[in-house]
Amino acid sequence: MNKISTIKKYDYIANIYDFISNGSEKRWFSKWKKQYFSPLKGNILEVGIGTGRSIEYYNNEAKVTGIDFSEKMLQKAEEKLDKLGIENIILKKGDVENLEFEDNSFDYVVTSCVFCSVPNPIKGLKEIKRVLKPTGELIMIEHMLSKNPIIALLEYIHNPITKFITGANINRDTKQNILDSGMKIIKEKNLALYDVFRLFIAEKSD
Repeated sequence: MNKISTIKKYDYIANIYDFISNGSEKRWFSKWKKQYFSPLKGNILEVGIGTGRSIEYYNNEAKVTGIDFSEKMLQKAEEKLDKLGIENIILKKGDVENLEFEDNSFDYVVTSCVFCSVPNPIKGLKEIKRVLKPTGELIMIEHMLSKNPIIALLEYIHNPITKFITGANINRDTKQNILDSGMKIIKEKNLALYDVFRLFIAEKSD
């Protein structure tokens, strides 16, 4: 996947991104973010914060840094911060494959349907591992290739369309990518559409 091309795609759809994702946000993601993001405290890095669909779910004891490689998406997130008057979240342009943070900086790193669009997901996960504190956790709500053959077939059919529009590859084996990055999965859960949307919680391996 070409990174520059992917960034351009997200810049292009920034103005309509909230509209096209509104259905899944209301049906699923708002519930999941309330459950898994809202309780978090300490230094938090949200990778791929996009238009800021998650910012309303963080509590006041969370110090959040949100990064995205699309300036247009970040502009939308900044508008939300201003509108809501939120002061404990800062936004930066950033690339998960080359994080500009020191080792052991964050208590939590969170992602929400991001790693379908990272050109080199294992490199990105290794960077997350680097910036996590020894006691830190990676919390991922991601979609991936189903083990159900019928669902997987539908994903294979739909994947070229998704790649063309957003550059997202919906057929990735995110679980294996986490393991290949040297992290240890401490919790996984199927969230929706059988096993397409999944929760992974991982930590640095010993």
